[in-house]
Amino acid sequence: MKVPVPSNVVEQAARRKLKERGVELEDIAQIVYDLQVKFYSSLTMEECFESVDAVLYKREIQHAILVGIEIDELAERGQLSEPLLSIIKSDEGLFGVDETIALGSVFGFGSIAVTTFGYLDKAKMGIIKELDEIKAQTHTFLDDLVASIAASAAARLAHRLRDRDENRSRQEIEKLDMEDKIG
Repeated sequence: MKVPVPSNVVEQAARRKLKERGVELEDIAQIVYDLQVKFYSSLTMEECFESVDAVLYKREIQHAILVGIEIDELAERGQLSEPLLSIIKSDEGLFGVDETIALGSVFGFGSIAVTTFGYLDKAKMGIIKELDEIKAQTHTFLDDLVASIAASAAARLAHRLRDRDENRSRQEIEKLDMEDKIG
């Protein structure tokens, strides 16, 4: 019988991998802030950080992080076969598997997350741009994964701020938060 890996083990591994690769949640929260402050002038970094943190509870995102970072690390160590190794190490423009994995993880947060991911993939803001420009390490997957986390967090936050503007009850908003964490 197959024994599933406990969710908290997967979550902690994904968070640890981000940190090991130089990505702090504050870096992602800054992108979320930059995306959303023009719509909500009273937005705080704390709200953005909370949204990033909540997104990292999603299994799809955790799995995407673990798979993508593992492939980046295997490429750095030269442990992939050719021509895949060269394609990933050079982040070849026509290689879209990195975007496909990252894009797949945003679907739980609706069309806003999908379009925001596309924007971030092209705009390369903040830590996304830094990861994309580092040549000493391979971040073919990681830069897109960070964009997917930021896009998901920005979409989640936009929905929560709208709920707040519409005076939804705290119980309703908490229920939506719990539903977001499933899957």
